[in-house]
Amino acid sequence: MAPSSAVAIEEALLAWFDAHRRDLPWRRTKDPYRILVAEFVLQRTRVASGTPYYERFLRRFPDVASLARAPLADVLREWEGLGFYRRARNLHAAAKAIVERHAGQIPSRAADLRELPGVGPYTAGAVASIAFGERVPAVDGNAVRVIARLHRIEQDVSHGPGRARVHALAKDLVPVSRPGAFNQALMELGATVCVPRAPACDRCPLADLCLARAAGIQASLPWAAAPRPVREVPVAFAYAESKGRVLLVHRPEGGLLGGLWSLPGGELDSDDVRASLRGLVHAQTGGRARIGGPVLSVDHTFSHRIWRGAIYACRFLPGRLARGARWMTPEDARSEPLVPFVRKAIAALAARTTLESFDRRRR
Repeated sequence: MAPSSAVAIEEALLAWFDAHRRDLPWRRTKDPYRILVAEFVLQRTRVASGTPYYERFLRRFPDVASLARAPLADVLREWEGLGFYRRARNLHAAAKAIVERHAGQIPSRAADLRELPGVGPYTAGAVASIAFGERVPAVDGNAVRVIARLHRIEQDVSHGPGRARVHALAKDLVPVSRPGAFNQALMELGATVCVPRAPACDRCPLADLCLARAAGIQASLPWAAAPRPVREVPVAFAYAESKGRVLLVHRPEGGLLGGLWSLPGGELDSDDVRASLRGLVHAQTGGRARIGGPVLSVDHTFSHRIWRGAIYACRFLPGRLARGARWMTPEDARSEPLVPFVRKAIAALAARTTLESFDRRRR
């Protein structure tokens, strides 16, 4: 890219950003901890959805020391409902690493930030440039789209040479002065103007410099591989109640919804729903159950699969519980991290006499 073109892009984009940027809470601070938390929250989460969680999380964990010393269960409880719980586990691990390896100070260089759990090139670049002024790029999906259109990159930008070209161009574009503002401006333009299907070129400060617009192909860029179809998976869960308590199990760390409490059950391994659910209950609780009829449906979408099925009334036969299974009162459950749809289901079912009709509905 010619130096004059880079200067023109910088000047136009920063002037636009200063005039039109959204007032977001993480833009009102230079505290690197708050910026780091924001970047974890915003991974795969829209700004409007993530902002309330960001603010709630910081009220509970206002600094890196409070986050590092908190039990993981407390961190997951505050993250509940935001999804992609690996982010919470990584953020917690990163806070511990910052305290143990960096005396509680957030590293100022992108290269050092990359050594923290869960911190990739984008997050490292965002924190280093915004909080510390390091001249490094921060390339999220919005920035990729802007650069691909601006430079008319007619390659797959999701990986390989196309992705590498986008990152090389982004690195060259970042100015020495105000690198953090420039990175945010590039992402803001992609989020609010240079949007995927119908870019608002009439409002774009870079319209006259955009090669894709000049060729009339801006709406068709960037190119990327088609996403994998989302797989539908059958599930079943057991609702067992005794003396005002509900039987819950702790999902294994590292798996889907790892570290959260859930009703026993999950993905089915056969077409015989009740037999499969009995097996899951036994494996997860160490006990045996009689499965009644369905009492609530389950329809929950993840990024890579959809859970469809039901919650079944269940009578848990007396016996010793395995480790990781526990009877909880509503008060207990409020203070523990629960799978969000399970929390809603328990609240709904607690008001119904599901077990009174158990014998009539049992098949």
